[in-house]
Parts: sequence; structure tokens; C-alpha cells
Amino acid sequence: MNSLEGLLDRPVPAASAALTLRRGAARVLIDNWTGTSTVPSRTLYPHQWSWDSAFIAIGQRHVSARRAQRELESLLAAQWADGRIPHIVFNPAVAADAYFPSPDFWQSSEAGRAAGAPRAPQTSGIVQPPVHALAAWLVHLADPAESRRRGFLDRVHPRLTAWHDYLLTRRDLGGHGLAAVVHPWEPGMDNSPCWDRALTRIEPAAPSTFRRADLHHGHPADRPTDLDYGRYVRLAADYRAAGYDDRAARHAFAMEDPAFNALLIVSELALAAMSRELGRPHERHTRRAGRLARTLVERLWDEEAGLFRVRDLHDDTLVDESSVSGLIPLLVPDLPADTVRRLRATLVGPRFRAPATELVPSYDLTGHAFDQHRYWRGPAWFNTAWLIHRGLRTHGLQPDAERIRAGFLDQAKHSGFAEYIDPATGTGRGTRHFSWTAALALDLLCAEHEELWP
Repeated sequence: MNSLEGLLDRPVPAASAALTLRRGAARVLIDNWTGTSTVPSRTLYPHQWSWDSAFIAIGQRHVSARRAQRELESLLAAQWADGRIPHIVFNPAVAADAYFPSPDFWQSSEAGRAAGAPRAPQTSGIVQPPVHALAAWLVHLADPAESRRRGFLDRVHPRLTAWHDYLLTRRDLGGHGLAAVVHPWEPGMDNSPCWDRALTRIEPAAPSTFRRADLHHGHPADRPTDLDYGRYVRLAADYRAAGYDDRAARHAFAMEDPAFNALLIVSELALAAMSRELGRPHERHTRRAGRLARTLVERLWDEEAGLFRVRDLHDDTLVDESSVSGLIPLLVPDLPADTVRRLRATLVGPRFRAPATELVPSYDLTGHAFDQHRYWRGPAWFNTAWLIHRGLRTHGLQPDAERIRAGFLDQAKHSGFAEYIDPATGTGRGTRHFSWTAALALDLLCAEHEELWP
């Protein structure tokens, strides 16, 4: 089937719970489609977000490969000349005060001119995790004939290569080969306790200098505090003042994040697969993936803790916080066997086995900063569960993978495709009809036996 609307037109047998779930998920994607891309949420997130679009394309490919391709193509059309893919692409039809920071704050076309920001559309100046090449490869696999007919891989491959080149050159701030993030919004886990220590070094922007739009649609108990938000604004404003130039900026916040780099590794493998498909040399990507995997273990693995840690480049030390980011490197195929065993033990142990959900809490349940409601400080997210499910399958841990898959689908259905889940009660939190929740539910329903790597 190649039509989202066509899926909704199919008769639903009374006993077909899976088809009912597919139709519900497809309806979310239809309702959140703008004509060129898919918003995460019509209320809280009314523009195009970078890693959201990658996850959305992964699910959309099962019902419309063409639309999944367009999702990624529309995002890549906003790529900067230096290779970065911005974390937000703003829709000019949306009111300026619907989201903060707005285009007027980022001033991308002016402040980012030297870094190659496009004149239009307006974007943010920071990035998000590099899921895009993995998504593009999976979209190709959904309908290779259509992909070849449209020249999809031919067009996205050089852009994705430039994106990875940016991360592995301009963002190698530690000089050891890993990509660094320079703002808590970049790793996607905005309010994680992993950033707390570094954020204490940041003088927050005055509350009078910004207005939070997120509190119009989200409960304050779920969202970052005003103090943290002021620090986020300060970091973004300082980066803007440096022209978004990674070499000129004085990065008060610079971290090597395990999930960010694990996704870069698997996306390098996806670029290698694309290169083979296109009849081009693939060895560069394969070598880079191998080198990154070795460095990830050397730099970020904590044997005693049984998971990967964030490294703070301010003092070149590992941050003593345990988050879901430290489990996502299960995605990497060539991890040492002992590391895989330790990660699996941590995943199913008391720190990350939640009482009310099979999804994975975003932070150690026993940790000092655990908060079951607040954004990325405890709630369990669907996209991280999907990544960990894929990692478990990569290493042949099928019973654990199936447990997460079944729990994911059950809670996606019963929560109304919620943004995330309270790990203590199992209730949905955040916004509903969330696009990546719906898209990844589609993927788990439709790609259960798909080969992970060529």
C-alpha cells in the first residue's frame, strides 16, 4: 500500500487489533502533515524538528514511501553550507509567538550567514542527533524501485555525507574523534540530569528577555524550570553572537554524548550501505564507523556503572549520572561482548526496569535527580525504546526486544500516542497524537522481521 488515506479506507475486522492500531497511527501522521513535512504536534511543536522527521520517515515508509522520502528531503533542503542540519525548520505560516525560541531569536539567515545558513527557510542554529542516514536507508528499503526511480539516494547521500563531515570535524571539540554537543537541546534529551553540573557554570538570561510558549500547552511540572530555561537561552544567544561558528565560539557547554555518537556510528553504516547500493566506494564510512565505535568505548564506557556516560569537555571527566543515553549504544553492532552483557544487565536491573511500563525510563529510577513527571528526568520515551529495541535485536537479545516491542505497542494505543509515559504509573504525559510515537508504532507493527543491516 502506498497511501496513508488508503489505509484508513480499509475495512477493519473486529479481531484485528494490529490493523486498528495501524489506522490510528496513520491518522496521527495524516493530521500532522503540513504538505511538505510532519509536525511533531499541532500544539506544542508546530514546526519541523530534525530528529523527529527522521523517526517519522521510518514509520511513514510503511504506508507511503514517497511521503517518507519527502519528509527527509524537506529537512535536507534547509541544510547549511557547512553541512549542519538545523534542529528546527520554521514554517513561515505559523505565528511567530507560537513557539519560543522563534525565528526572530535565532536570526539564522543573518547571524549564520558566514556558516552558510540558507536565506530561506529560517532555521535554528543548533543541531539534533544524526538519525537521518539510518532513516534514509530504511526508507529506501521500503520501496527500492520507487527510490531508484526518483533518484532518492543519489540526492540525499552527498547531503548526509556533508552532515557527518561537519560533526566529525567542526564538532570534534575534544580532539579524540567523537562529536560534541554544545547545547542541551542538541542531544534531544533536553532536561536530562546529565547536563545539571555543566549548566551551573552558565549565567541564565534574565526572565524579562524571553517568553516561554511551551507552558501554554504543557504543565509546568512536566517542563524544564525557568532557571534551566534561562540557561538554555543564554547558551543559544552566545552561540548566535559567535555567528554559529564552532571554531570562534567559546563553548561554555561542550559534551560528548553516548547516544548522539552511537547514532552517528549506525548512520555511518547506513551511508556505507547507500554507497554500495549506488556503486560507490563504501570503505570510508565503514572505517569511520569502526573508529567511532572503538573511541566510544574508550572515552565513554563506565565498567563499574555498566553503561556509557556523558563526558564533560570542560574538565574532560565523565559525568556521574545514569541516563537512557548510556544504554542506546546497544545499537552499535561491533560492541565488545562483555559490554553488551553489562548493558543488558543494567537495562533489566532495578535502575531501568520501571514498575508500570516496558519502556525505558529516561533516568535511573534510583538516582538522586529522578522525577517521574519532568521532561527527560525520569519519564519513558517511545523513540528511545525503539532505539533500544533495535539494539537488542542487533545483538540477538530477542526476548528482551519482544518485551519492549509489546509494551510499546500497548502503551502507544492506550495513551493516545502520547509524547512519553510516567514510569511509575504507566499514564501518558506530555502532548497526545505525537508523531514519532505513531510512526515508530507503525514500524514495530510492520518491520518485525526486517533485516537490520545488509
